[in-house]
Amino acid sequence: MILVFLLITGVSLGLFGTLPSTVELANPKSNLATEVFSSDMKVLGKYYLENRTNIKFRDLDSNMVHALIATEDARFRDHSGVDILGLGRVLVKTVIGGHEGSGGGSTLSQQLAKMLFPREAKQSKLKMVVRKLKEWVIATRLEREYTKNEIMTMYLNKFDFVNNAVGIKSAAKIYFNKSPDSLKIEESAMLVGMAKNPALFNPVRRPEISLQRRNVVLSQMLKYNYLNQKQFDSISKRPLTLDFHAEDHNEGLATYFREYLRDNFLKKWCAENKKPDGTEYNIYKDGLRIYTTINSKMQRYAEEAVREHLTELQAQFTKECKRKRNNPFDYRVNQEEIKSIMNQSVKRSDRYHNLKLSGMSDDSIQDNFKTPTPMTIFSWQGEIDTTLSPMDSIRYYKGFLQTGFMSMEPQTGYVKAWVGGINHKHFKYDHVKVGKRQVGSTFKPFVYAVAIQEGYSPCLKIPNVPVTIAYDDKEWTPENAENDDNGKMMTLKEALAKSVNRISAYLIKQFGPQAVIDVARKMGITSPIDVVPSICLGTPEISVYEMVGANSTFANKGTWTEPIFVTRIEDKNGKVLQEYTPRTEEAMSEEKSYVMLALLKGVVESGTGARLRFRYKLTNPIAGKTGTTQNNSDGWFMGITPDLVSGCWVGAEDRSVHFANITEGQGASMALPIWAKYMQKVYADKSLKVSQGDFEKPAKRIEINMDCAKYENEQSDGVENFDPEEFK
Repeated sequence: MILVFLLITGVSLGLFGTLPSTVELANPKSNLATEVFSSDMKVLGKYYLENRTNIKFRDLDSNMVHALIATEDARFRDHSGVDILGLGRVLVKTVIGGHEGSGGGSTLSQQLAKMLFPREAKQSKLKMVVRKLKEWVIATRLEREYTKNEIMTMYLNKFDFVNNAVGIKSAAKIYFNKSPDSLKIEESAMLVGMAKNPALFNPVRRPEISLQRRNVVLSQMLKYNYLNQKQFDSISKRPLTLDFHAEDHNEGLATYFREYLRDNFLKKWCAENKKPDGTEYNIYKDGLRIYTTINSKMQRYAEEAVREHLTELQAQFTKECKRKRNNPFDYRVNQEEIKSIMNQSVKRSDRYHNLKLSGMSDDSIQDNFKTPTPMTIFSWQGEIDTTLSPMDSIRYYKGFLQTGFMSMEPQTGYVKAWVGGINHKHFKYDHVKVGKRQVGSTFKPFVYAVAIQEGYSPCLKIPNVPVTIAYDDKEWTPENAENDDNGKMMTLKEALAKSVNRISAYLIKQFGPQAVIDVARKMGITSPIDVVPSICLGTPEISVYEMVGANSTFANKGTWTEPIFVTRIEDKNGKVLQEYTPRTEEAMSEEKSYVMLALLKGVVESGTGARLRFRYKLTNPIAGKTGTTQNNSDGWFMGITPDLVSGCWVGAEDRSVHFANITEGQGASMALPIWAKYMQKVYADKSLKVSQGDFEKPAKRIEINMDCAKYENEQSDGVENFDPEEFK
């Protein structure tokens, strides 16, 4: 007894090595996950080294507290960190009596000390004894520093329940898809049972022995009167029912958004913002709280719409590709071009970079890519385990149609849904903000906006005849995609509704490419745009993010509002570190933007977007624009309603992979259905309160005549009475 007393005194005085200081005990280091919240306060995801989010004692269910005390430390409320009676039991029953099942003598406080200040690996017996005594001292000091409830909460926050579930909040979510305060008795008992050996009592890998261990915990609760016999008999017969949701950056809602947020937005923010001690914030350790504008319901509806449409469209496209000699490439692509495309993809792959870093020669890398290997590949029907060469897998993935979809509130700039691709595990590239593709006819509204700003009426008639534009010692004469209305007089509204190329060429000839670019810039388009007349047909490569933001200008009474996706960032204690508000710019007057909406409504009423009415039964006021690029490589749709503006692109990774004909390959077939399915779901959810009403008419009188019958009777302004020969 004297020897033990002297040893403990020596340990507490630091004679056998340093102990944690009072400051360290008061502020134990713990890696906290950064949480990403939706606007409706759902956790979209986390960034972490350890998937831990701390909770308070008040967030624990009483059954969890009772199960933990009954199983791990029955005298928890009575001792001061070291349980002398418990140690006596261990000495008599375990050491002297040899009963290994009689339990250990470590209190919850000692176990917490061990977790907070871990032991060194492979210690001698003497060092292990000293280490154990240190834990006794640390436990008693923890008891002085914290209340019993705080110690228990710290223990549950710190414990690793395996399967990326560190801490009770993560464990409750991952194993039962619940919060800690809503766990049932048997669920709490199962989690407490894991404390003895989480790897052994892993309910995912070893459900049978986990069930046995759970019932041991229930029996302990019966023993210490936390359950009565009737409750025990009933609960112990229940099966081990999990609702297991593994947390992974490739799983859950908004995977592409979360990855863009991590790799682009937060990486830059952490580099530019410092903690009070001058160091950078670390999203994997510092427990930041990121509040986003994403609505979890809208995000889910957007992902469902993508999955529903592209499952069908992909089946149709795959069937077509099987008939191609160059599957999945267009028949006009020769073998040298295909070889070049494939080699570029090889050199962009992670496998190539890893092999290159390992010192492998180019010839050996080529052989490696031609060697069949077991792998798991993506399909819309589920993952497939197969054996393919890496080169064949690259070609297999070339045949998949990709997508980018974004939805935002035009008035606030808040991005409500962001779908950057079809499956983040297998296709990492984001097609909302990172990817840029030719926008086709969805660029034409910028051309028409210039005309409207110059006072042109939607009723102005222009002949649908060839227009030749000379520039840079060249001449350019675009043709229409369809010939039905060639030679006819067409109003601007009709021409935009039917996406007539010749009319767009006429307008850009009148005002010049730079005037169109200037308008696009005011509406938030930042991508490079060449000062050439062909931009009127949509040759610029622009992101979905920019296009949706630009089209929101029309719904927001002519004011461009920058799309934003983060409202504020807080530290682990709830202190606001930064708040965000969108930039705005007046791009056109309220009256002119309303006229543009009237033009764009024509696309849905009688133009290329009419299937929104007859196929998808969306009868509310909708403005929109379809877009299709050369060879059907890109399909677009921009849809505008008073409360939501959303845009979608669909196409393959390579422009040489596309539908053979425009029936399936146009924007109205590839992209529009995703928008339609999304809006059907949004409108059906009344809790979202998304209006199906009309756009608000300006209070000020609109000077531009929008009554075409009346316009016919007015004196011509001279623009429509011209000789068609001047356009040749």
